[in-house]
Amino acid sequence: MRTRWEWLLLPPALISLALLATTQIVFLRVSFFADRGLGQIGSDVTLANYVKVFTDPFYLNTLWLTVQVSAAVVTCSLLIGFPVAYILARLQSRLAPILIAAIVVTSFVTIVVKVLGLIIIFGADGPMNSLLRGLALIDRPLKLLGTIPGVVVGLLHYTLGFMVLVLLGVIQSIPQNLEDAAMIHGANRWRMYWRIVLPLSLPGLVGGALIVFNLSMGAFTSAALLGGGRVLTLPVLIQRTILLETKYAMAATVSAVLLVFVLLINLISVYLVSRLKAARLGVA
Repeated sequence: MRTRWEWLLLPPALISLALLATTQIVFLRVSFFADRGLGQIGSDVTLANYVKVFTDPFYLNTLWLTVQVSAAVVTCSLLIGFPVAYILARLQSRLAPILIAAIVVTSFVTIVVKVLGLIIIFGADGPMNSLLRGLALIDRPLKLLGTIPGVVVGLLHYTLGFMVLVLLGVIQSIPQNLEDAAMIHGANRWRMYWRIVLPLSLPGLVGGALIVFNLSMGAFTSAALLGGGRVLTLPVLIQRTILLETKYAMAATVSAVLLVFVLLINLISVYLVSRLKAARLGVA
C-alpha cells in the first residue's frame, strides 16, 4: 500500500489558510465602504474605492513602481544567488558548511538592523563613499538614501539569503555526473550550464524568484527607511494612508489590490512553469 505522505501537509496547510483568511477578511470587508474622515467608515457598500485605485494615475503609478522594484530585486538576486548557490553546492571543502551556516544565520537578522547597517555603510561619510573617493573613482558621495537603487539594495540584502538557500537545495539534488557526462561528450562549460544545470534548476529558480518577489512586494521597512519618503511603494502608501490620512477603507482597498495582484502573479507563474514542463516532457 502506497503511503500518502502528502496528507501530512494538510493540517499545516489548513492552519495557515485559516490564519491568512481570518486576518485578511477584516480589511477586505472594510474596503467595500467609504471613508467619512477622521477614521470613520460609512455604512453603505460601495466600489468607489476600487474604482479610484484603478483609475487614478497616482495609485497605478505606485503599483507599477512596486512591481518594478520587486522585479529588479528578483533579477539581481538570481544573478548573484545562482552562482553562489552553485559554488556552495559543488564545493568540496570543510568551509562549505560554515558558509552555508553563515547564510542561514544572517537570514534571521532582523531587517531593521540590516537597513541601519546599510545606512551607515552607504552614508555620505560612510566606508563605501570614503573608499571610492580614496580610489578617485568619484568626485562626490554616491547618494543611496531616498533613491530607487537604494531601496533595491536594501531589499536585495534582505532577500538574497533566501534565494541562495532555495537554489542550494535544488542544485545539490542534481547529480554531478550529469555535468561530467556533458563535458566528456564535448559540451563546453557554458553549454553544460544552459542545457543541464539551468533546466534541472528551474523549480528552484521559480520558487526562489516567487519568494523574493512576494517579500519585496510586501516589504515596508526597506522602502520606508532607505526610500526616505521619496520612493512610494504600495506598503509605504498603505502606512501613510492609515497613519497620516486616517483613511482606513482606502488603505484596506490598496491592501486588497496588493494581495490579489501578488496572488495572480504567483498563480500565473506556476501555470506557465507547469505548461513549460509539460512541453519539455512532450505531454499535451
